[in-house]
Amino acid sequence: MDMTDRKDQLAANLAKVEARIAAACAAAGRRRDEVTLIVVTKTYPAGDVRMLSELDVRHVAENRDQDAAPKAAECTDLPLTWHFVGQLQTNKVRSVVGYADLVQSVDRSKLVTALSKEAVRVGREVGCLLQVALDAGESGRGERGGVAPGGIAELADLVADAPGLRLDGLMTVAPLTGEYAGRQQAAFERLMDLSTDLRRAHPAANMVSAGMSADLEQAVAAGATHVRVGSAVLGVRAGLG
Repeated sequence: MDMTDRKDQLAANLAKVEARIAAACAAAGRRRDEVTLIVVTKTYPAGDVRMLSELDVRHVAENRDQDAAPKAAECTDLPLTWHFVGQLQTNKVRSVVGYADLVQSVDRSKLVTALSKEAVRVGREVGCLLQVALDAGESGRGERGGVAPGGIAELADLVADAPGLRLDGLMTVAPLTGEYAGRQQAAFERLMDLSTDLRRAHPAANMVSAGMSADLEQAVAAGATHVRVGSAVLGVRAGLG
């Protein structure tokens, strides 16, 4: 497919997603500007990111540093906010802090310490969302990372006190197991309750990142401020999960 065709395809897909978000906001009695679209560009090339930027996308997300770092380096001239949304090992922190404006997958104290040290070293402020695992019970960790609801308050205080980091809010992925499996709306409503609790102690931490291509409507209905959409914008790549 040539570049013009690809850009037309992305524009058409974006328009469909935009219509879905607008309709979901209207149904929930929310203003459209209360919800920010983050396009998940993982596995797609820098050329697609550039086209998305030309189509007025301002937020992009990546989940693997080895793919993201070279792509972000090719796109430093673009007015984009980069979100890191994948499970993050501490040995990748130095690279990720080089380009990520926000890390949405903060889920343990060791990671907070590593992010803080690196942010201070390079003189950046990195926004942090605590990834909440709704399949983890009250303690322990989720199947795909994340802190249990019972661990949010302590981890939030740690981020808030860490130099170079800013506590921005909460993120979740609709769980595949446990009491919320197949109940996205209930999962996202639970996240909103946890966000309300968090904001009592940290009023500025008002971001709620929830919902993906398949369940963005439920996330908007629950009150999410940010939705993370990949396949509905970029398509589904053959042979990739």
